[in-house]
Amino acid sequence: MKVLPILHIEQFEAENATVEFYSNDLATHLKNNEAIVHKSHKHDFYLCVLFLKGSGAHEIDFTSYPIKEGSLFFLKPGQTHSWNFDSPAEGYIFFHTQSFFELSISDVKVNQFPFYYSYKNPPSLNLSPVELQKIASRFDEINVEYNINVVYKKQKLASLINLIYIDLSRIYTVYDIAENSLSTTYLKILSDLERAIEVFYKTEKQAHFYADKLNITTKHLNRVTKSTLGKTTTELIQEHILLEAKRLIVHSGNSLSHVSELLGYEDYAYFSRIFKTKAKMTPLEFRKRYL
Repeated sequence: MKVLPILHIEQFEAENATVEFYSNDLATHLKNNEAIVHKSHKHDFYLCVLFLKGSGAHEIDFTSYPIKEGSLFFLKPGQTHSWNFDSPAEGYIFFHTQSFFELSISDVKVNQFPFYYSYKNPPSLNLSPVELQKIASRFDEINVEYNINVVYKKQKLASLINLIYIDLSRIYTVYDIAENSLSTTYLKILSDLERAIEVFYKTEKQAHFYADKLNITTKHLNRVTKSTLGKTTTELIQEHILLEAKRLIVHSGNSLSHVSELLGYEDYAYFSRIFKTKAKMTPLEFRKRYL
């Protein structure tokens, strides 16, 4: 079974590395790590990348996003992504662990920012020239701080990340209305639900199971998912299963019947029907089309 690589911060070594944080200009990052970053992979950290130049496509969890000047992307731990450039890319990139941020910035959780609080929220922004100038200066300040040895370096880096996430949250207008109306309780429930689905999706595919795990009613859980993402709990479960199915179909090298079994479906024909309903093609058609 082929395993999709999971990259760790310590793989991007630097003499001044903090182990839990990394920053670089994008061109240098891509050149230094060309052996690992261009193939499909995952991370165990949060990643933020800004493009000042370049073109191509950035595929995140089987959705392709265009790369152009002002493109900005956010990735949460566990997401699959890869690059495909048509012209040389320039910009900035940084990533960090959850603990690096949350142990330095009190009373702020990284998942509270709208682009991180759910896998279902768009992982990208297209910045206007004015926005790009401001945000690029923030990225540059982070990169400069990372590459010098001074006291309170970790604290300042965390503060700069917090500032840039606040600025980007204000630009992330797609969810402005939702964010203003959502309570922290709803966001906590949504986060707990997504983690529970990640753990139990192979064996548990019913909404009531997850409601029981979260000690709330199925009706209230559906109210939370509809308010935050506009989808039912069942739809979220099915979407996660579909994503995991695509990952296994493309990256695992397993037979399609074995993929079905790994996802908790003993009857491949039934799994294939469910997959086709959601993906608009059979698992075999998806594998052939993607590869």
